[in-house]
This record gives sequence, C-alpha cells and structure tokens, in this order.
Amino acid sequence: MKPLSFKRHRFLTDVIRYAVWLYFRFTLSLRDVEDLLAERGIDVTYETIRCWVDKFGPATSANIRKRRHRADNVWHLDGVVVKIGGKRMWMWRAVDKEGEVLDVLVQKRRNKAAALKLLRKLLKNQGFVPERIVTDGLASYGAALRDLGHSRRHQPGQLKHNNRAENSHLSVRRRECKMQLSKSQGPAQSFVSTHSAIYNCFNIERHLVSRKTMRTYRDRAYAEWQAASGAH
Repeated sequence: MKPLSFKRHRFLTDVIRYAVWLYFRFTLSLRDVEDLLAERGIDVTYETIRCWVDKFGPATSANIRKRRHRADNVWHLDGVVVKIGGKRMWMWRAVDKEGEVLDVLVQKRRNKAAALKLLRKLLKNQGFVPERIVTDGLASYGAALRDLGHSRRHQPGQLKHNNRAENSHLSVRRRECKMQLSKSQGPAQSFVSTHSAIYNCFNIERHLVSRKTMRTYRDRAYAEWQAASGAH
C-alpha cells in the first residue's frame, strides 16, 4: 500500500481527506461538498475540491483494493444503461455473492466484445476462476465465456438470483439522478472505479446485522479508510 503525498497543498491533510470522503461516500455534488466545508469555516472552491477528488480518489481506492480480502467464488454480472454526455452507454458491473463490487466497466456497446473485455479484466485482477458466473439472459455472456473456455461455469437467465448485481447499481443510479454522471467515457470510468472501492469499504449491510455488530463494522471501515488515505 502506497502512502499518499499531500505536499505543496495549502489546506490541511485532514481537510482534503474529509472532502474526498464526503464526495465518494455520499450522493453529493462538488458544490454540496463546498457548502458543507464552508459551514465548518473552511473556504474552498468546488474546482479545488474537483482537483482533490481527481488526484486522491483513485490513489485511495487503489490502496483500499490492496487491503481487501479475496472475492467469493460466485460472481454476478449485470449491465445497465447510463447517460454520459447525452449519449447512451452501458455500465457493466460484477459483484460476488456477498455484494462486494469486483469491477465496473463503462462501454459503448453491449455485445460479445464488451463482455469479453469485462471478463478478461475480472479474471486477470482476481487471479482465479470462480465456481459460478450468474448473468441475465444476454447471449453475449455465453459467447464470451465459450471463447474463454469457462462456459460450464455459466448460469444464464438466473434473474431472481442476480439481484446482487442489479442492486449494486443503485448507488451510482442515485448519483446519476442527482447530477450528470460525467461528460465523457473516461472520467465516468474513473469515477465508478473509485466509487466502487470506497463503496465496498463502507457497505456494511446494517439491515442484516445487530446494532453492536454494525458499530464494529463501521469502525473497521473508518480505520480502513484512514489507512488507505494516510499521508507520508
């Protein structure tokens, strides 16, 4: 894990880390974060916050990924339409059966080539082949998995069992409804990749655990964030 460098920044390290955390943890715009900081007596423009988000968000998410445990051996894949710069694009998303987001890929097509790109990236980053890959009925998944030699692990058309992947889109959907996700594919990909790692860190599923357990998980999540966004 690589410590972050906050040298040559006028604001305190804790202010920068707090601004980045607010932006990715909650459904807030850059101007919302500016107002929250102003309420605390910190005068900073939303453009400065944008620079912090672009610089420290991906670096922090990379550190979080290095600290995460190995994914479960059942993967759920799904894709949804998003509007980026006024154009329809597809956001492909893969999660394991525990709800951990494995990868997010923004692409212009929903075809075999796009499915292959997602699967190859998944297999490379995870370092193992899962026991099952659950998808909807889209034929592109089957064609891509046949090319990779993993068709026997495919479970297509399992809609009622694919709620993990479908529900995992909700946090990004809320962001999309509040404001434009992005104006182009590159920045959109950067945002969803960073967001997914931070989402994993704080996704404690409080409705499934007791209050005491929830507090333990939440403290662990904050400790993980502090370690991942720590300075030299």
